[in-house]
Amino acid sequence: MAKTLNEMADSLKEFITDNQSEKSGSSNNPKYNNLKLDMDIVKDKNPHIIINVGMSEGIFNLKSCEKINGSLGPDERYVQKWLNKSSVIEDLQAIWDEKVKNRGKANAND
Repeated sequence: MAKTLNEMADSLKEFITDNQSEKSGSSNNPKYNNLKLDMDIVKDKNPHIIINVGMSEGIFNLKSCEKINGSLGPDERYVQKWLNKSSVIEDLQAIWDEKVKNRGKANAND
């Protein structure tokens, strides 16, 4: 079964907190409780992911994994590593394709 954006957001949150805890010994940062992922197939027809962490937002291209717009500050390096993990881009692309197929109505749980 295909993953949802909420499941992918949980994956990113876990990835960031795990990587931070390796460096600092602490993984409890409340700003990641509001981490959100979104895709706007109407505003931009190119496959992308919108990532909100706290008050920061970054938009990343799903084909190249490059940042298109915005900034996530120091968390951006973790996002880039996560996007380059095996299967993350494939899962995000599958979500994008499903949203396009269903005209944005895919995965009502997101």
